[in-house]
Amino acid sequence: MTEHSPVTYRCEGGIAFIEIDNPPVNALSAAVRRGLAEAMDRLANDADAQAAVLFCAGRTFIAGADISEFGKPPVAPFLPEVIAAIEASGKPVVAALHGTVLGGGLEVALGAHHRVAVPGTRMGLPEVTLGLLPGAGGTQRLPRAVGVTDAIDLITSGRQIGAQQALDLGLIDALAQGTDPRAAGEAEARRLLAEGSGPRRLSETPAPAVDPDMVQAWRAKVAKSARGQVAPLRALDTIVAGLDLSFAKGMAQERQAFMDLMQTPERAALIHAFFAERRAAQQDDPAGVKARPVARIGIIGGGTMGQGIAASALTAGLDVTLVERDEAAAAKATGGIRAMLDGAVKRGKLDRTAADRMLDQALRAVAGYDALANVDLVIEAVFENLDVKQEVFRTLDRVCRPGAVLATNTSYLDVNLIAGATTRPQDVIGLHFFSPANVMRLLEIVVADKTAPDVTATAFALAKKMGKIGVRSGVCDGFIGNRMLLAYRTAADHVVLDGASPYQVDRAVVDLGFPMGPYQVGDLAGLDIGHATRQRKAPTRDPRERVPVFADRLVESGRLGRKTGRGYYIYDEGSPQGRPDPDMDDMLSGIRSDLGITPRPFEAEEIQSRYMAAMVNEGAKILDEGIAARASDIDVVLLHGYGFPRWKGGPMHWADAQGLDRIAADIARYAEDDPYFWQISPLLARLAAEGGTLADVNTGKDAS
Repeated sequence: MTEHSPVTYRCEGGIAFIEIDNPPVNALSAAVRRGLAEAMDRLANDADAQAAVLFCAGRTFIAGADISEFGKPPVAPFLPEVIAAIEASGKPVVAALHGTVLGGGLEVALGAHHRVAVPGTRMGLPEVTLGLLPGAGGTQRLPRAVGVTDAIDLITSGRQIGAQQALDLGLIDALAQGTDPRAAGEAEARRLLAEGSGPRRLSETPAPAVDPDMVQAWRAKVAKSARGQVAPLRALDTIVAGLDLSFAKGMAQERQAFMDLMQTPERAALIHAFFAERRAAQQDDPAGVKARPVARIGIIGGGTMGQGIAASALTAGLDVTLVERDEAAAAKATGGIRAMLDGAVKRGKLDRTAADRMLDQALRAVAGYDALANVDLVIEAVFENLDVKQEVFRTLDRVCRPGAVLATNTSYLDVNLIAGATTRPQDVIGLHFFSPANVMRLLEIVVADKTAPDVTATAFALAKKMGKIGVRSGVCDGFIGNRMLLAYRTAADHVVLDGASPYQVDRAVVDLGFPMGPYQVGDLAGLDIGHATRQRKAPTRDPRERVPVFADRLVESGRLGRKTGRGYYIYDEGSPQGRPDPDMDDMLSGIRSDLGITPRPFEAEEIQSRYMAAMVNEGAKILDEGIAARASDIDVVLLHGYGFPRWKGGPMHWADAQGLDRIAADIARYAEDDPYFWQISPLLARLAAEGGTLADVNTGKDAS
């Protein structure tokens, strides 16, 4: 091992302690792989060492690959070879696990002869979430450790499990009492030596029998859950086929499958999404700007959104004061927050004692603004009406202490106008949470014209503390996400006006990989929301704009979606998820007749092309106007707030992969019939003509 290697070797009392110290997460860099290979050579030649303990410094065992090596040529020694060297050791090697043992980290542990974990350890093989499969023996060693069924489950889902479940499955051999992985590993190693136990290699363990009926059932399950994705089914096939071969041939097959997946568009899209999330959270403001401290927050409004924000803040360790219009409403809000925390306890996401402490000590719901006098940050989450919000901010301006951050949760309105209602616009920012706010990870951070840089930094720090993915947006109607939603929903509405049914559109969009179609989403959110937006914008509506008359007709007849049992779909005991309404065709026929529209048929492919072209075109406009700093930020918003299929990378990445010239040609063709709506983004037109990509257009700090 070199002098500055992240891997150290120390022999004490007959035990070789091999420690990895490669902060922050002990990733498997080339230096770590090289250090492990050298440590195994030294172990083999160390007459004083009878066994070895492999462990990590810091907060976690190896948490996976080194992301800085993604997309670069591989560097020797390669991980499968390093793991093979660990497993081939003639002296027992104990892997002592703590933190999050993921991907290649778990494959390293599987190459060791024995595994012990401290309480709180989590482990998994999440490669399918990046469009890959375990490529260093995971598909062959894990089934030999836990059985075929559990291996298929863990590998095709990419999910993590806790230490106790790992013990129950046989993935680890012991669950330590203490929290020190080095001590736990030493105790296990000395036990093995006392018992005279030697190396126990999974590669030498007979492959478990494979039940064809079980495999068929899993294949159907994975095909359904991983709709449109390649990696999960390829991983299943690799597991099953490999177990029918010798271990060496199974490993060779795994490596080939891994290399095949490295070349897929799905893998490129998922890697893009991975890095896009990290870039979005990076600050573009000048270096040295510090966030303001936030420990106590206020929330105005105790509806579903306010409750969700409060629950998320409480679980992040923040003190919360929620303001409602009267004591009864405050009590109702408290009950809603309690239900959300109870749900988290039932799902195993939160400890019961911790939840009770949050409710008893960190939450108060009151009927008066004066309780907000000393909060560090307040989030307004009242009705989406500019006059109402401006009045709230006038009150906050009077009540809140100097330096407190004043945030609005508006999803469409002009944050500059809201900030203008105060004498401190530099303290005002938009924090657009997505419902349910205690579950959804996206947070649009809307920076107004006069927002101070340290207020922006505070918003990003709050997002991180609350476990949200913060994305910066400029001020415009709907910001990034809802502005794009309006565009592609309008394209869908035009298709319906021209002859398609809402149900045909929903099917086509679901076939693209979205979890729901636009009309299913509308029913879920409430059709009155879109109606209110159209009413708000009606006075300034361009006469060339095509209005979705059918959507307003539904609202006017009291059909608001799921909450009224009827919208585009009918919801009842027999169809809780909704079924098509047989009256829809007649209503649409009447509207088309009134508008002088002769309906025409639509194929699913045309519906999909129009839907995506509208989405991409609006995204290009948002990027060109500087509302978003980079194309990848737009992708993150659509991935986390609007159900865009992750394995397509986001609409902007998808557009680059499809070819901007092709999308521009589609828009030009659609514009022949509707030149007003299909006005192509100048940026998109230029890039299409030049052969450029949207990914090239970055105005953030990573722009080159």
